[in-house]
Amino acid sequence: KYFSKAHKGASALFGMFSYYDSAVHLNISMNKFIGARGWVALSRLIQQSNSLLELKACGIPLLEYPAHFVARALQISNLSILHLDNTGLSGRPLMLLVSALKKNTRLQELYLADNELNSLQDSMHLGELLRYNNSIKLLDLKNNHISDAGLEDICEGLKKQRNVGLRCLILWKNQITTKGIGPLVSVLPCLRYLQTLNLGRNSLRNEGVLHLKDALISNRSIQRLGLVSTKVTCEGAVALAEFLAESPCILRLDLRKNTIKTGGLMALSLALKLNQSLIRLDLDEKPRNETVSILKE
Repeated sequence: KYFSKAHKGASALFGMFSYYDSAVHLNISMNKFIGARGWVALSRLIQQSNSLLELKACGIPLLEYPAHFVARALQISNLSILHLDNTGLSGRPLMLLVSALKKNTRLQELYLADNELNSLQDSMHLGELLRYNNSIKLLDLKNNHISDAGLEDICEGLKKQRNVGLRCLILWKNQITTKGIGPLVSVLPCLRYLQTLNLGRNSLRNEGVLHLKDALISNRSIQRLGLVSTKVTCEGAVALAEFLAESPCILRLDLRKNTIKTGGLMALSLALKLNQSLIRLDLDEKPRNETVSILKE
């Protein structure tokens, strides 16, 4: 009985929004019980509204049946920003969504965090999205399971975006390791429009950062680089200092929750004297403890 009321309430609400067509930003997140009927009614709103520019529908399960209606609506919608975090998109729902967005030229920002997206079929669909859609400027994939294999699929799609396309890519906490960073190293110098890259909470280690350094220097468009908790130590910090010294446009570098001690901090300090663009460098408030041995005569 409660579910039935939720369905009817959602349908009536979306019908009202559609009739008046005055809502510009709509947040219906965490209304888990709107069900398929609610999604279908929301799809009609997305399809018919000329005013709606931003939709947040996080935390609401989007199953295959209603995903058909949402996908159909997205082909011709006016939405600029779409949040579908934690909606259970993995599998068929994501495939339907991507199929629709290949033809969409209005959407600018797409948020797909916490959807358990995997490196099997999901990453392949995301790669296809990037291959055919050059209108999306921000893609947020944080807290998924893209992993090394999935990153390769995404980079294959990014290869088609050399002149236009994505400006912000968020891959926070996606089980990416040093072994899988190669495809990103290869494509990064070609992504002349990419301004924000967030690789935080992935096990890149010093080796991964060393591989990335030359690609970042060659890129010359990255303005914000996130490397929080990537298991970087002084060796990686020295490599990033070399990047800072060469970069003409980096604005922010985030290195919090890494084990960077005196040697790495000194290298970063020297790089700051050469860099003329950086306005924010994030480091841990308290430096990591280190023991200093004193030679006695």
